[in-house]
Parts: sequence; C-alpha cells; structure tokens
Amino acid sequence: MEIITQFAEYFMRLFTTGGQIFMEWIVGIIPTVVCIMTAVNSVIKLIGTDRVERFARKITKYAVLRYTLLPILAIIFLGNPMCYSFGKFVDEKYKPAYYDACVSFLHPVTGLFPHANPGELFVYTGIAAGLQKAGYLTTNLAVRYFVAGMAVILIRGLVTERVYTAMTQRGAKDNEE
Repeated sequence: MEIITQFAEYFMRLFTTGGQIFMEWIVGIIPTVVCIMTAVNSVIKLIGTDRVERFARKITKYAVLRYTLLPILAIIFLGNPMCYSFGKFVDEKYKPAYYDACVSFLHPVTGLFPHANPGELFVYTGIAAGLQKAGYLTTNLAVRYFVAGMAVILIRGLVTERVYTAMTQRGAKDNEE
C-alpha cells in the first residue's frame, strides 16, 4: 500500500513541478515573445508587405543569400512554422534546400530570437541555465549558436541543392529508358 502512496505523491509532484515551470514561463518568456512578435510584425507593416516580398524574390537568385539571409529573415519575422511560406519566393528546384536550411536554423535562432521557435526554448534555456550556474554569460552562447547556425544552413542548403539536382537528373534518365 505504501508503494501506491509513494507513486501517487511522485505523480502529483511531477505535475506540480510542471505547473511551476509553466507559471515561470508565463511571467518570464511569454511576455518577451509577445513583444518581439509585435515588433517584428510592426516592422513588416512599416516597410510594406510588397517591398518585403520583392526583396525576398531578388535575393533568391544568389545561393549564398538563398540559404542564409532568406531563411534567417523568414524565421525571425514569421517564426516556425510560417517561415516555410517564404519558400514561395524560391524556384521549385531550390525548395527542398530552402526547407532544409530553415529546419536547420530553428534551434540556433532561439537564443537571440526566442519568438521564432518557442518549442525549442527548453533546449536553449537548459544549456543556458548550466552556463549561468558556471558563471558564464548566455549572450555569448546565443551569438555563437547564431553564427554557427548560419554556417550550417549555408552548407546544408548547398549540399541539399546538389543532391536534389543529382537525384532529379537520375530520375529523368531513368524515365527516358
């Protein structure tokens, strides 16, 4: 009987702890995320949606910008999962690589722009809490994640583009035979 009682107490403590963490987020990170989302949407409205779309179409002509600047802007301005909608500015043959670049950047962006992918915050905040306990600044971590993420999305975008092109060409040859 005592085992059942201990299990019930542990079970309730689990949810009590979850509730406490949720309350910390409500007074901590959620207001920050709402403020950032409001600011980003305001900037887009001030610039003009048409101008933002024209700019996005222009930069997709260059592979380096297509797999760095476009996904970064999409993730920061629209967040996950809306960032994928910027794929409409990319030629069909580049869409798989654009998607790969976006997916690969959704974690590194959370340190500087938590609104972009709040679902990944638990990873970043867990690592950041450990660094804070050790006496380090989390700003350095956030910047390093961001910069490393930029390098990763460029590499992944270029590699995925080449793989997709090779597979498409191979498929075309197979269909001819």
